Amino acid sequence: MSQDITITITDREGATHEVQAPTDMNMNIMELVRAYELAPEGTIGICGGMAMCASCQCYVLNDVAVPEMGDDEEAMLSEAFNVKPNSRLGCQIHITEDLDGLAVELAPEY
Repeated sequence: MSQDITITITDREGATHEVQAPTDMNMNIMELVRAYELAPEGTIGICGGMAMCASCQCYVLNDVAVPEMGDDEEAMLSEAFNVKPNSRLGCQIHITEDLDGLAVELAPEY
């Protein structure tokens, strides 16, 4: 039986939101941000989660193990703005029970 996990998201205004994320819906961090309306409409997930725009770039803030970065994600981040060593694309981090306690911060829009 799947259960919801807790993820902490710091939005682009600096406000911190502790949200519940379902592990049984194949959602990712970008979709979670959209579901909770933590970024203005049209400013996150512009490419629809295809790792082609970096609008969902976020910074992983704690030691929760996120899945390995794929080639598409790595290529997109190599061209994105405001990239840090802990940058990831939210659309490429799928929500699983292993991510319970994850903390991320949304990167600046541009």
